[in-house]
Amino acid sequence: MLAGRTVVITGGSMGIGLACAEECVREGATVVIGARGEKDLAAAAERLTLTGKGPVRAVRTDVTSAAEVDRLLAVALELGRLDGVIHAAGIYGPIGPVVKVDPDEWFDAIRVNLLGSFLVARASCRVMAEKGTQGSIVLMSGGGAATPFPNYTAYACGKVAVVRLAETLAQEVAPAGIRVNAIAPGFVATRLHQQTLEAGAGLAGAFVDTTRQQLAQGGVPPTVAARTCSFLLSDKASGITGRFVAAPYDGWEKWPDHLAEIGGSDLFTLRRIIPKDRGMDWQ
Repeated sequence: MLAGRTVVITGGSMGIGLACAEECVREGATVVIGARGEKDLAAAAERLTLTGKGPVRAVRTDVTSAAEVDRLLAVALELGRLDGVIHAAGIYGPIGPVVKVDPDEWFDAIRVNLLGSFLVARASCRVMAEKGTQGSIVLMSGGGAATPFPNYTAYACGKVAVVRLAETLAQEVAPAGIRVNAIAPGFVATRLHQQTLEAGAGLAGAFVDTTRQQLAQGGVPPTVAARTCSFLLSDKASGITGRFVAAPYDGWEKWPDHLAEIGGSDLFTLRRIIPKDRGMDWQ
């Protein structure tokens, strides 16, 4: 689906980001991955090179630095052009009740998860608009974006804001033919969950038991999110923008058959529930 295209993936050295990179390579894309850890980046690039047909580039990138984000995208332009971006870099941040977490650590999680998404999306839209590329951007949301996530407020607040960023930006850049969507990958077994186990029930609450159960069951394979991202970058998803996709549950493969119903509606978006939505007539 992505033959001849150049795709940039942040957080591409491990976990969901690496799975997305592998999927894009399999679909024929030239891939540029960015992450902070140089050792993991090098290993991921070698792995991708062995499985792919085209060139793979790895660039050390801190997504909270506008200059480093620009440098990452510049490498994609050196390879041709920027057709797609998957922003998968993110952290949990501090775990615990609001009254116990450190404010600086809390805000640092917002910087990585929300400001990082803003900087990557902003720079990508600029490049695509300047080059006349009708590209696609996918921002990774997650836990707390659709429901409350007690004891993970920094993560939840950052991730729900990422969804609204995608929905709003999608409208801004629609005249340029650029699409922007957000996805929730489901419970994927990644390094983040070790933080929950280390925090224990005293800080993480009931989510410790949920984490143990999900890990024992294997969780949602990262390939589910990867396939969703690949779809959203492809021509099959033309007309789909400003949506919040729950990768394991939303049946996105059938969305192209329902573009008239999805477009212009509030399907697959954040919204506020009022009494009439639940059959009540007191408001």
